[in-house]
Amino acid sequence: MTTTDTRTAYLLAAEQAVHLLAEAEVARRWQKESVLPGMSVGALAGHLARSILQVEWFLDGRVAGAEPVTPVHYYARLTGTATPDSALNVGVRARSEETAAAGPEVVAGQARAAWQRLSVRLAEEPADRRVAVLHRSGEEMRLDGYLETRCVEFAVHLEDLALSAGVSTRTPEPALAVAIDVLFAAARERHGDQAVLHALARRERDAGDALRVL
Repeated sequence: MTTTDTRTAYLLAAEQAVHLLAEAEVARRWQKESVLPGMSVGALAGHLARSILQVEWFLDGRVAGAEPVTPVHYYARLTGTATPDSALNVGVRARSEETAAAGPEVVAGQARAAWQRLSVRLAEEPADRRVAVLHRSGEEMRLDGYLETRCVEFAVHLEDLALSAGVSTRTPEPALAVAIDVLFAAARERHGDQAVLHALARRERDAGDALRVL
């Protein structure tokens, strides 16, 4: 996938997120529990919005030249994704709730403004641009690699938020394709090809749920 393809896929999904965040039902149910146990609709909306806001924050961060983490390894190394009180999930909820505390109108407005700026800025950033992953000290990614991880987040959480608010939305196909490619490759890195083959073609031998990444 080219730099242009990746950035186009990201911006299309970000635009869909902007529209969903502005839905009246999202605001009305802000304090109610979402389809993700232990996470309010507002926190889930904050988490979704951060996949737009963080791109700007990371672009403005200072890079030191560390070996960049690939989007595949970004997900393959994760642990505790299915455990509500894992360090990973506690951190995600805390950051999401911090963003959501501003309220639905502010969060929706911030996301829209950031998306509009990124629509211009991403066209100007070079193909080899790196960003600092600010919540992981000292870690860096190539910009396009980080955008691929955001396509994964959009593909998963656009649906989560839509179901939580009782509205309909669809992740744009280009972003879905990116998300599937990244998650499938992450499953191969985490579990190995034999286990992934079993998950695809011999489910009775899929002892480790090898296609589950998040």
